[in-house]
Amino acid sequence: MTPRFASVILDVDSTLSGIEGIDWLAAHRSEALRVRVTQLTDDAMSGRVTLDSVYRERLDAVAPTLAECQTLGLAYRMKVAAGAADTVRAFLDAGVRVAVVSGGLYEAILPLAESLGIDEADVHAVRTFHDERGYYDGYDLRTALATESGKVTMAQLIALPRPLLAVGDGSTDLAMRTAGEADAFAAFTGFITRDAVVAGADHVVSSFAELRALVLGDAS
Repeated sequence: MTPRFASVILDVDSTLSGIEGIDWLAAHRSEALRVRVTQLTDDAMSGRVTLDSVYRERLDAVAPTLAECQTLGLAYRMKVAAGAADTVRAFLDAGVRVAVVSGGLYEAILPLAESLGIDEADVHAVRTFHDERGYYDGYDLRTALATESGKVTMAQLIALPRPLLAVGDGSTDLAMRTAGEADAFAAFTGFITRDAVVAGADHVVSSFAELRALVLGDAS
């Protein structure tokens, strides 16, 4: 059976993995910073504020070292969604192109994506900079992925084969469908449910087994 979609774009935080990366990093600073950053993340992902308005504030406040980014990468892999590896492998075996598009940190996300068999060229996230001692020295201010419309822009740039399914838990994922850069959007509720995101979704999946069935149908 032919897959229903030629390509799938996957979010990472609270989708491929049960971690919100920036919140996880903030929790290793102080309780007060964890509460502040978690609220800003939820506000942005629920669409109450724009990602542009909080991205730099959160990241500069946490200022993760290179070692912390690498440790976050390990945490991502330890909290990977059940069935994600098998589902990604099934997609790739069926000829479905799989890309990761995330506003998270590239240094942490790349090892997770590669562990799932996703090619490095199909991993798109925000690169951080560090000095010779590994201390935080800012991030790539040119990246669109730190903005509300960043995933829309990235979907345009990478121009994956259509029809394209976007999958994620946040408003920035839904935006790809709203802007017409994805042919359908599946709200992933396996870790968190955001009512406004679910309301705008074409499909709702609570697991990667359900996502596999959606994309591959009887071929799964």
